[in-house]
Amino acid sequence: MKKAFLLFAFIFSTSLLIAQNTYIYCGKLIDTESGKILKKKTIEVSGNKIQNVYDGYIKVRDKNATYIDLKDKVVMPGLIDMHVHIESEHNPKTRLQKYILNEADIAYNSTVYAKKTLLSGFTTVRDLGGTGVNISLKKAISSGKVAGPRVFTAGKSLATTGGHADPTNGGSRKLIGDPGPKEGVVNSVEDAKKAVRQRYKNGADCIKITATGGVLSVAKSGDNPQFTIEEIKAICDTAKDYGMHVAAHAHGDEGMRRAVVGGVKTIEHGTYMSDSTMELMKKHDAYLVPTITAGKEVVEKAKVKGYFPAIVVPKALAVGPQIQGTFAKAYKKGVGIAFGTDAGVFAHGKSGKEFGFMVEAGMPAMEAIQSATITNAKILDMANEIGKIKKGFFADIIAVDDDPTDKISTMENVTFVMKDGKVYKK
Repeated sequence: MKKAFLLFAFIFSTSLLIAQNTYIYCGKLIDTESGKILKKKTIEVSGNKIQNVYDGYIKVRDKNATYIDLKDKVVMPGLIDMHVHIESEHNPKTRLQKYILNEADIAYNSTVYAKKTLLSGFTTVRDLGGTGVNISLKKAISSGKVAGPRVFTAGKSLATTGGHADPTNGGSRKLIGDPGPKEGVVNSVEDAKKAVRQRYKNGADCIKITATGGVLSVAKSGDNPQFTIEEIKAICDTAKDYGMHVAAHAHGDEGMRRAVVGGVKTIEHGTYMSDSTMELMKKHDAYLVPTITAGKEVVEKAKVKGYFPAIVVPKALAVGPQIQGTFAKAYKKGVGIAFGTDAGVFAHGKSGKEFGFMVEAGMPAMEAIQSATITNAKILDMANEIGKIKKGFFADIIAVDDDPTDKISTMENVTFVMKDGKVYKK
């Protein structure tokens, strides 16, 4: 009797495990590895992983299996945005909010932005700078407390005194003090090493530096170099010791050149990149993260009176229109392209617009999708876990209504989202 009971318990428990399996019928499936669109496929999902991909629409004997019919959709892996600011969303009161919002306010806001990002089809993001709440948000999402994408974060960006990510720029002299490595402000090689180690201690996954001036900082220059080559090398070498890669915000060419030679993995924006720097990037296996959407957005907002501080307006009008053209030139020269948008400079949930701008500039739609999947997965050292619909990969699966190789705007309207095997949008 005891043996019979144990056998029954085993069969029952096994059936419960099988009942968790989900079968997704895909009319069309984008194979990001080959760059081909496959037809009539079934994806088997077990727990948070892809168990298998079958030809045709299969039916299993288990009556408790779940089926999802996407026969009239185009299915692909969850997208990866390599440049977001998940804590915030720029608005005319951004400067004031820096002084009146508490960490709790920022945290609650970030959960809204995280969910919007996920529902737009981006199941993984790299967050490149905030107050540090981004690290807590990452933990909350990974533990299942908050709905959002898988987050790799730099925590607080690294800057020089008065540089683009100096958090005290434009503040009252009574309030600004003299921030240092702990706050992400670097002015020497020793500062650089300590700042990286502090980010590691805080729980960051990567490092972000502001190698040049920026558009939205309350400072005059938008493109001057702001780190010495020695400081950049110290940052990159220390980051490597701690298993982290380095991203560099950069508009001006000299700052970019120093960043690439110094060892950064990705150049963000790349506005005034020269031919010689493009060749350097190819030599050093560095990637350009274009953020075309942000460039276009700041131009439009700069035309709205009072939206930006006066010192920001001329920078926005000068830098914004250049980004798409630089991307087009870099792509044609063979520079590696990693999809990234700078969401937070514009509204979260709108990152799909970047695909259209990339295609408009000359990149084929399939390559744009690959840049947002397999390319970004490789940079994040997740090439065997995300970016493909393949056995053993995380079940990050999205769908759109139309074939993006015919209609790229369909990427702006993702109609199905699964992350880690859980459906968030159907």
